[in-house]
Amino acid sequence: MINKRTLTRTACIAATSLLLAWPWQASAAEAPAEAPAETALTLETAIHLVRENNPALKAAAEEITAADARVTRSRSAYFPQITASAGYTWLDPVSEVSLNGGAPLQFMPHDNYDAKVTARATLLDFGKRGNNVDLALIGKKTAEHSLELARRELSWETVQLFYGILFLRENLQVEEKQIAALNKALEYTTKRYQAGSATPFDLFSTKVRIAAARNRTLDLVHELRRSELTLHRLTGIAENVPLTLQGSFAVTPTGGRPESGLVAQALEQRIELQLSKENETAAKLHRSLATKEGMPVVTGSISYGTTNGYQPDIHEMRNNVSGNLHLEIPLFTGFRTSAERQESAAQLRAATQRRLDTEQQVKNDVAETLHALQTASEKITTTEVQVQQAELAAQHARARYENGMATALDLLDTEASLSQAELARLQAAYAYVLNNYTLKRATGEIFW
Repeated sequence: MINKRTLTRTACIAATSLLLAWPWQASAAEAPAEAPAETALTLETAIHLVRENNPALKAAAEEITAADARVTRSRSAYFPQITASAGYTWLDPVSEVSLNGGAPLQFMPHDNYDAKVTARATLLDFGKRGNNVDLALIGKKTAEHSLELARRELSWETVQLFYGILFLRENLQVEEKQIAALNKALEYTTKRYQAGSATPFDLFSTKVRIAAARNRTLDLVHELRRSELTLHRLTGIAENVPLTLQGSFAVTPTGGRPESGLVAQALEQRIELQLSKENETAAKLHRSLATKEGMPVVTGSISYGTTNGYQPDIHEMRNNVSGNLHLEIPLFTGFRTSAERQESAAQLRAATQRRLDTEQQVKNDVAETLHALQTASEKITTTEVQVQQAELAAQHARARYENGMATALDLLDTEASLSQAELARLQAAYAYVLNNYTLKRATGEIFW
């Protein structure tokens, strides 16, 4: 005869297996008949796949190409601009004179033709071209740093997903262990109820605890599935391929580096701080450009071509050369120049304040992460003791309950305490590992 414990445990395992399996079966129905092979992933491999397949990184790489083209475009101002032009003009009347009643003599034709090649160049602009080139170079450097920042943020997101999935899987094991212990308690309670030494309330309390544990399991399964789908998307691995993650929370707390050294490393390596410095430099260049808006500009041009209209035969096409120098001095621009100077000065002050704020934030990130790391390290030790004590208490409670020396509520409480202690230990290990990577992120260290 099959007892209730066997039926309950079998149903629980079957339900959990279906929940874990159904998404893969649904995807497999749309995939080829061949069964998908599992993909073993280390954290390093996952980060590499994310960097290879993420569209946002590819877009950021194209921004660097565009920025490089802008550098070339800004440098073009140093070269002469060569153009070719041709035109036709019909004039009437034209200048002419008649002497002694004879045939009129034309000084210009009705039909005027002109074709030429012209080279124009800026000869003097008091450094405006140089400022524009420097701004373009800053833009390219900013694009490069933005790409690196996007890579680091995606690597950090991958770390969170990777260890988050490991945490959820181990959390599921803790819940399944508790469900198994509660099922065993339900078996003993059922026997005692049949023997008349337990009340219906004892049975009901145990079943309620089992139902609550199953509900937590369902929530964990959903959260696990959501995290796995996100990791599939980031890495580019097909959704019908199960993920086998190679990693653990086995850690040994060790002493860290001094905070001053970590802060110095962060101030040197954090991309956010480098970007704020580049923004400040760009603001200085904009201010320099604004101060030069009222300066004169000297340009020159030379043309070579062919045209008609020359005496004695005004219809004959003849070669000609012309040169030109042009000086332009802004006298009044409707207060635009002064407004640009005020704007650029304010933007420079704002960029400086943002840089100072970023520096302070970097220092705070390092200090906060170090404290969190130290706290997680201490929790690993304390939670290990709690687990040992909870295991011993659970063993005693089970023995006392089997011998009729403890109530069902006592047993359920000790089982819950054991589960909570194991979960606290797992959370401490998870926090310690994650805070190690948080510290790397705070100091600007590259993961891989």
